[in-house]
Amino acid sequence: MSRFALCLAAVVAISLPSVGQSQAPSATATAQGTHGQLVQLFADWRTFTHPKIAKGRPDYSAAATAARYARLPEFRQRLAAIDRTGWTASQNGDYRLVEAEMNGLDFFHRVLMPWARDPGFYQTIFAEMSDVPAHEGPSAEPNIDLHNFTYPLSRADDAKLTELIGAVPAMLADARINLAGSQAHDLWAYGDRAFNEQGEVLAQLEAGTLVMNDLGGHRPASLAGSSPALRKAVHDARMATEQFAAWIRAEAPRRTGASGVGKDNYDWYLSHVLLSPYDFDAQKALLQRELDRSLTSLRLEEVRNRAAPPIVEISDPAAYRAMAEQRQAKLYALLTGAGFIADRPFYRDALNGQTGSYTPPEQRNFFTHVTALDPLPLSSHQYHWIELARLRHEPHSSPVRQTPPLFNIYADRSEGFATAMEEMVMQAGLYDDEPHGRELVWIMLANRAARGLASLRVQANEIGLADAGKFHAEWTPRYWSDATSRLVGFEQLLYLRQPGYGPSYIVGKMELDHLLALASHRAEVAHRPFVFRDAFGAILASGIVPPSIIEDEAADLAK
Repeated sequence: MSRFALCLAAVVAISLPSVGQSQAPSATATAQGTHGQLVQLFADWRTFTHPKIAKGRPDYSAAATAARYARLPEFRQRLAAIDRTGWTASQNGDYRLVEAEMNGLDFFHRVLMPWARDPGFYQTIFAEMSDVPAHEGPSAEPNIDLHNFTYPLSRADDAKLTELIGAVPAMLADARINLAGSQAHDLWAYGDRAFNEQGEVLAQLEAGTLVMNDLGGHRPASLAGSSPALRKAVHDARMATEQFAAWIRAEAPRRTGASGVGKDNYDWYLSHVLLSPYDFDAQKALLQRELDRSLTSLRLEEVRNRAAPPIVEISDPAAYRAMAEQRQAKLYALLTGAGFIADRPFYRDALNGQTGSYTPPEQRNFFTHVTALDPLPLSSHQYHWIELARLRHEPHSSPVRQTPPLFNIYADRSEGFATAMEEMVMQAGLYDDEPHGRELVWIMLANRAARGLASLRVQANEIGLADAGKFHAEWTPRYWSDATSRLVGFEQLLYLRQPGYGPSYIVGKMELDHLLALASHRAEVAHRPFVFRDAFGAILASGIVPPSIIEDEAADLAK
């Protein structure tokens, strides 16, 4: 029996009276029982959200998607019928999370329709594990996560990959039909990039040069010893992928419509799916404030550090690696010593698995311009991997929170908290031995605020992705961002494909500030000392859910 099934059985069992029991159930027992109904509904819901898949080939046809959407009301009726009398804030948070997923499916069918509008939706082959709980942005099922396999492949995994990869050409042929009516220009103008990447992954897999990344760090993948059928499937999928990319490029000039969802739809998504307290205009004001604050703080840091010797770049790869490992150890010591996390071997391993390497100047993007001087700012953001290790090794007690939320509902929580960690550990003393490192933190914050502001204008259909990239780059200090780079194109396309994602780095960071401020205030009102370790631990205990749910649960615990 799976862990999910065991948890479900446990919840249901708690709600059932023993044989011969005649007294009326207590309010607590009733609440547990009805929460058990929610857990069962959640299991049914998650099964329902998957498309029909036949031998690795999903059905995203107009008829199939319409049939699925027609069944959404029955799940909403089941959800509405659940009696929440006596529920805890955590149980109500589970309810809100399930309701948000149903709203997300509604939005995807009414507005976003990635299977019918977005060519990038059909990228399904990934060599690297996402640093957030699920893939960033919408993608067709089944996802073929090559990093989930052990190489050389077992016979069973060989057969599984043969079926999955073997279905890619047929799925891409279906995609051409499904996308026939799409007019979202920027999704097409930038849409071949996903398949250029997928083609590169498949080519490297064929050549035996593919390097994957997951919680265990970087490791090679190879078809050595694999079956002729799998080799053929990989080759055919690569050819189909390259042809699909060429088709997207050819079609793009003929697809001339708007790509953003518009302000009204964006506001609905923020409120009903991401459960955010901020609308479009509030996000715009917050991001502008953080852009102003980060740029001003950068210039003040430069004044403060004017007499400090500059950071000496280490270009020798071995010496850089040794330095990066030393800096990573310092970060982990601060995280555990200051109370951000407990000391767990799997936390340390997850963080160490992402230790970077030296990047020559001609190969750098924005982030590697930063890491060439000091890996710590980006390592701080890689708190993501500690979160993923927690999901794997210390799952939440509620089955509803043991799997990643659909529709990137986790964005404010995951991306925002990881971004917040950069400034928090800076304020906690991480760069006391290297004051110029503080400048890098402000540069990274400015970059994220600028790209988020650009993404808002794209969603409102005020500008296109090309102009978004220019704004993104022009407001990033030190000329470290290139509007024409692969990184900027990837980021702005992702934020177009997934509403709310671009601002989430800043919005979620500010929501964590708010949660910590509330904890501080409650301690003061109660005349008790504020203990950072306890306050931060209580915030993390809610799991990877929207900060508004965390706030409600924290308020309940404080009563």
